[in-house]
Amino acid sequence: MIFSSISFSFAFINNVIIMRDLKYLIAYIIPIFVGLSYYLGGIWSFSGVFIAFVFIPFVELFYKGTTENLTVEEEDSQLKKLFFDWVLYMNVPIIWGLLIYYFYTISQGGLLWWEMAGMTLTTGILLGGNGINIAHELGHRDTWYERMFSKMLLLPSFYLHFIIEHNFGHHKWVSTDEDPASSRLNENIYTFFVRSTVMSYVSAWKISGEQTARKGHAAFHPIYNPMFTYTAIQFIYAAIIIWVFSWSILPFMIAAGVGGFLLLEAVNYIEHYGLRRKKLPSGRYESVKPHHSWNSNHELGRIFLYELTRHSDHHFKANRKYQVLRHFDDSPQLPLGYPASILMALIPPVWFAYMNPKVEKERLRFNMA
Repeated sequence: MIFSSISFSFAFINNVIIMRDLKYLIAYIIPIFVGLSYYLGGIWSFSGVFIAFVFIPFVELFYKGTTENLTVEEEDSQLKKLFFDWVLYMNVPIIWGLLIYYFYTISQGGLLWWEMAGMTLTTGILLGGNGINIAHELGHRDTWYERMFSKMLLLPSFYLHFIIEHNFGHHKWVSTDEDPASSRLNENIYTFFVRSTVMSYVSAWKISGEQTARKGHAAFHPIYNPMFTYTAIQFIYAAIIIWVFSWSILPFMIAAGVGGFLLLEAVNYIEHYGLRRKKLPSGRYESVKPHHSWNSNHELGRIFLYELTRHSDHHFKANRKYQVLRHFDDSPQLPLGYPASILMALIPPVWFAYMNPKVEKERLRFNMA
């Protein structure tokens, strides 16, 4: 009887651990509904929009998640499981398969304008929420194939330069005015879209030029500077899609890609809004600390975004894998999840009225610049 009870207890604990791992499969709901968007058309065309910006925010109103962290032993265990890597890897063929399905569906004609608009918005959410977000995670890793997967996921959004600017620019200058991807107090999201998109691209060229020069080549050598390669690959990608599906697909390809990288920039906007690192007497900035990023422990958003919402720990150690990212009590917490926060940010007066007092409170609490 005692041994039966012990066996049952271990089985129960093991099942809980397994379920805690399998929760990340919920993120595949987005690709599933994206596929239904193309297959069913009609009102289903907006299914990705519904899941991301209606369903998730609604659920998070009632279930805000937990601040619980894994123990050191649990972290070691989770880091050894290939499951967490394969959950990410499988998005590569899924996203590319759905992207081709999108192009095929649009190219067949017979759709109403609002169906095409819904499918394009839904595709943008797929490319940004699953594509660029997973590319961001894999782009911080060391293996050649994970970095290749990262680039494959950035390509449809025409954002290959992200892997340079984010790793060597954003992580260096985050929460300073030198960082294009850190939004400033009272800067509205639409101004931020333009500034961050343009200046991040400029920054990527600057960084790649400096890196190329340090290797002994001309800064803007067309062979050794990777930005030339990335630009060529993006043109080749566009040319192949046009060749396969005709010129009529071009505006939809561009619109979906823009939707993908604007979703990324919207996330950038809410992650560091108004938070600033102090400049030291030496002229250098203080090191990045947990209070330089806005976080959200809302469980559903954490799952769908592969723990991106625990952003402070990511900046503390950029190559720390998503399944072991931690909550910090010093991290400023968004009162809403990421999707709901983005919706609020799209109405600047509401965002400013809601967030500016919170920014000022955090600035006073940590004596920010």
